[in-house]
Amino acid sequence: MEGASFGAGRAGAAVEPLEFLKRPQTLLRIVSGIFAIVVFGSIINEGYVNTDKSPMLRCIYNAHEGACNYGIAIGLIAFLACSFFLVVDLYFQQISSVKDRKRVVLLDLGFSGFWSFLWFVAFCFLADQWRRTPASREASQGGDAARAAVAFSFFSIISWVALALKAFQRYRLGTDMSLFATDQFPPDPNAGYPGYPTGSGVESTETYQSPPFSETLDTSPKGYQVPAY
Repeated sequence: MEGASFGAGRAGAAVEPLEFLKRPQTLLRIVSGIFAIVVFGSIINEGYVNTDKSPMLRCIYNAHEGACNYGIAIGLIAFLACSFFLVVDLYFQQISSVKDRKRVVLLDLGFSGFWSFLWFVAFCFLADQWRRTPASREASQGGDAARAAVAFSFFSIISWVALALKAFQRYRLGTDMSLFATDQFPPDPNAGYPGYPTGSGVESTETYQSPPFSETLDTSPKGYQVPAY
């Protein structure tokens, strides 16, 4: 992209909605948000069951409350983050400061990388607790939701790693300095005046001088005498 800065064009340029939706980064954020909804939605709806012995609702993952709370928290924050970064991507081209663009890209890179790791922890945690869950009627009823949360936690790892790579790619693109041509900047007031141009640096020993007036009078030859009349 000519005149691009961190993957976007010149500041103030109009953004086409269809073009924005077709961007790989936009599609990844939408997919990541859907995965997050599936994870925390499955746990909230069917992740808590009760038994005949106790009417109290317990987490379906081996009755481990931390597993359900962690899955809900990670999924909900991931969904909010996807929504936030979608808005940032939409207005990213309106950011005129290169430093502000760099901060946004670094924030995206850091958050995406960190959340990829948290999704990996979520997948391992939920899968391990589901493996330890004893077979029961309650576990069978909510089994599909529990397995869906585990599966989409794994899918979320892939999508967030892809988002981190896209952010890293934008960071590597950096800034095309053609956006800031030197003729757009005022001259430095502290800069001195340019020196007087000199030649090759070798002074010529010959100086130009107008020729002297030539003498037209001829001197008489030695011993010439005027004849007497």
